[in-house]
Amino acid sequence: MSKSSSNFTLGVLTGALAGAVIALLYAPDTGENTRGRLSYQLGKYSDDLTDLIDKLRAEKKNLISEAKQKGDQVVEDARHRAESLIEEAENLLHSIEEAKEA
Repeated sequence: MSKSSSNFTLGVLTGALAGAVIALLYAPDTGENTRGRLSYQLGKYSDDLTDLIDKLRAEKKNLISEAKQKGDQVVEDARHRAESLIEEAENLLHSIEEAKEA
């Protein structure tokens, strides 16, 4: 995960926590109702966080897969170039040998 998205996620979580604390301090409701709402919100935030983590894991897998494919392509291109250079060197050596014999 990039530094900026990590900072953004941390900022969102910090803001949510600060908002919850302020709401508790200024809530005109009874303690029982406040605890029930708090419990509900924490459950919701937990579910949202779990979904976000799952999405990030899936994105990580996709990025790793994409990087592996690109790496495999680079290796394949390098192998083809190496084979081409070897073939050119062999042809050059063959030409030199023929020139010596003539």
